[in-house]
Amino acid sequence: MFGDLFEEDFSFISNNHCGKGKKSKPRDSEPPAPRDFTNLSGIKNQGGTCYLNSLLQTLLFTPEFREALFSLGPEELGILDDSSKPDAKVRIIPLQLQRLFAQLLLLDQQAASTTDLTDSFGWNSNEEMRQHDVQELNRILFSALETSLVGTSGHDLINRLYHGTVVNQIVCKECKNISERQEDFLDLTVAVKGVAGLEEALWNMYVEEEYFENENLYRCGACDKLVEASKSAKLRKLPPFLTISLLRFNFDFEKCERYKETSCYTFPIQINLRPFCEQTEMDDSEYMYELFSVIIHKGGCYGGHYHVYIRDVDELGNWQLQEEEDRLIEDKALRDTENAKEVENPLAMLKGILSEEESKQIPVDQLGQKLLEKIGVSWNKKYRKQYGALRKYLQNYPQIFQFSPDESKVGLKEKHKLLFKSDSQGQDLQSPPQKNDVQWNSEKKSTRLRDSSAGCHWFDLNDSKVQPIKEKDIEKQFQGKESAYMLFYRKSQLKRPPEARGNPRYQIPEHLLNEMNAANTELQKKRAECDSANHGIDLHLHLSSCYKFQNGALHPSLTWKESVVDLTIDRRKTVGDLRQSVFQMLESWEGDVILSIAKALPAGLHLYQILDGDELTLDGIGLADGADIFVWNGKEVGGTKVMTGPDHEPVVVNVLRLAEYNEGGKGQHFTESQHVFSCSTKLGDLHKALAPSGGIILKNGSGPDKEAKNWEVFLEEDMKETVKSVGLTDGCSVLILDSHDQSFVNVSSGNLTAFTYDISWLQVKNFCRTEDEEKHVKITATIETVMSDIKMKAIRELQLEEELANDSCLRPVSGNGKLLSPVPEDYTVKEAELKMGSLLGLCHGKAPTSTQLFLYFIVGSDQNTSPEMEIVVEESASVKECLNLMLEKSGLSG
Repeated sequence: MFGDLFEEDFSFISNNHCGKGKKSKPRDSEPPAPRDFTNLSGIKNQGGTCYLNSLLQTLLFTPEFREALFSLGPEELGILDDSSKPDAKVRIIPLQLQRLFAQLLLLDQQAASTTDLTDSFGWNSNEEMRQHDVQELNRILFSALETSLVGTSGHDLINRLYHGTVVNQIVCKECKNISERQEDFLDLTVAVKGVAGLEEALWNMYVEEEYFENENLYRCGACDKLVEASKSAKLRKLPPFLTISLLRFNFDFEKCERYKETSCYTFPIQINLRPFCEQTEMDDSEYMYELFSVIIHKGGCYGGHYHVYIRDVDELGNWQLQEEEDRLIEDKALRDTENAKEVENPLAMLKGILSEEESKQIPVDQLGQKLLEKIGVSWNKKYRKQYGALRKYLQNYPQIFQFSPDESKVGLKEKHKLLFKSDSQGQDLQSPPQKNDVQWNSEKKSTRLRDSSAGCHWFDLNDSKVQPIKEKDIEKQFQGKESAYMLFYRKSQLKRPPEARGNPRYQIPEHLLNEMNAANTELQKKRAECDSANHGIDLHLHLSSCYKFQNGALHPSLTWKESVVDLTIDRRKTVGDLRQSVFQMLESWEGDVILSIAKALPAGLHLYQILDGDELTLDGIGLADGADIFVWNGKEVGGTKVMTGPDHEPVVVNVLRLAEYNEGGKGQHFTESQHVFSCSTKLGDLHKALAPSGGIILKNGSGPDKEAKNWEVFLEEDMKETVKSVGLTDGCSVLILDSHDQSFVNVSSGNLTAFTYDISWLQVKNFCRTEDEEKHVKITATIETVMSDIKMKAIRELQLEEELANDSCLRPVSGNGKLLSPVPEDYTVKEAELKMGSLLGLCHGKAPTSTQLFLYFIVGSDQNTSPEMEIVVEESASVKECLNLMLEKSGLSG
């Protein structure tokens, strides 16, 4: 019926995914690849089983289904080893599904196989697997599982989790008789054509009514005649898990051919089903559902591929995007820099190497090679200029090193060998990290990223491949040839126990745990054997023709994949062999081929040492698997000269400037921008680029805290220093202050006098002069600034006579423009309870002291027409004294 609708279409997958020159390694004799950084397992595609894989992953990531299945023990299901016994009752389907789920959760492999499971269904050929509609396959899988569980405690597993009911009603318009029919469902099928999204489709199905009228009448059983009537449907019982199938495939009767509906069809992450239900009086939580799986079809109606987006409810996976991977690369570069400091002492390095040798003496040439392997650079390049030739250096320490009679071999004298081993106890330079990850899911430590909301991370499970995605990526599947085909929602009320979070072993039976542990032990053994025989390394070649130099670093002019060519080469080959392989790959290359070690820094790609010494092995120079190599002419990229090496590393500096505080007390106190400078840039040049005339630059010496005591001013004598010499590294912050803001700097100590996150502005409006237009100024302040200082700054900024300071005060201005009580001049901004950004009025009159009160009063009974008057009294004044002052102020007697 459905032809080759579910045939795999791999036309969209490149045959050369890793680039020209990628050499695949033989996999026949190798154990399966371990899981990648996501810590999740994919499922192998048998050929046409991509939808089955997507459905199985959805069931696995439905914890309630998974745990209900695991709760069925051997006493109910039997054991697989007894399946060949004629009298044994073995329920193969649930047992194979249990085993597959255990492998997906615990077995350290990139992808699991479904062959045993499909065999248990009797699906032994592609024909039997491809004949099902995707929705039908879901029902068949449930039916087979339900049948196999008859007579066990899990007999109602499917109904308990997925069963719901719909009630169809026809109401007679004359006698009001209601004809009702109830239907069961495990999934709902909704229209796509002509509908904007899921909610509109459900509205059409369960809210809109169909009317029987005119020539289309309904025969009422109660009236026994044709009558007008209305027909409607409602959801009567909602299941814990709601499965929705989208009718993407239709038939064009005019063209007599099938087609796929690719128009935009939206669906929400959360949906409230109350409008579509028969009973609507319950709490909202009873109707709320959350999306947790989206099965996606890519292709047309005659072929395609399925994969699934899944929300990791129990946080079993490690959700980490490219930004985090870049950060790990940056951390590794930092560690490499720290390790380099340890190799500065050649005597310690040579003693360390010789102390690890089992034989008493080794050839001097071999010692030089081992030194090269240890530190990644030869003796001649690292030490010869300062210490002379290696053999001569060894001869200068006869009390430590002992030569053979012909001086071709060298070793440590016995007492120094023992001394060195004693000194380096617990600091083995060569010992690799020990792994004990047989039960790898519980032992392996992952750099899991936590979001503020538990279980909110999404993954794309595409057969064997698993990768993290963002929730907003779901919107890309609303329309197009690659679009959502089936939706799975779970009730928001369903909460997971804390012990299940990040614990793939949760509720798995003991016999399956033991089986997976044994399988992991065997995998570990096979991988160790294979690794010892495998010398291939993968190198990432970055072609200069695909890069441009800007902002102090190299950036791909195309996509990352288009700019990189992957090459697999034997680590025992030489640098010359590598150069020849690269030259053969680049058929159109003209001129010399220079290979430089490259590293991805926050600013972009940066180049370090050139790979020379064609006779040296790749293993000998320490070229690691996955290393980045830049292929260029050694001079320029795109016409721009490129400076290389650690002395010219680009540094990303975070530049802060004081910014206006938004009204309402919200907003940032700083504007932030990032600038890239070479670490050899002089501070004077950095000052010219960032600071205005008369401005100053401050460095935060405490990292992200930004406390005033840790901000230091770069002085004039610092301007000849470089970015590197003053300790500016990636992510360091500098603060730019212009001349107006420098009142916060104590020039004598070079420190900021206030906490920078409290620096902002207060607005002051001039109410003292009446002949000119009232003027506003903004005064920089902190919560600890005294009001008298703010008043003096305002008088200077407003260019008023300083004598005014003796007969003026600052009064807050309300939202409707009313002048409020003057603020005591000995108060701080904090004590005055002023918000940053507030408007103050500079007015005639003295402000009350901290022991005085400011009172308003009116004369008469009409508040709207009587003028408001003010007096200042001591807090200790009596009511009578206050009344006398009011009478005196108003010119009345009494």
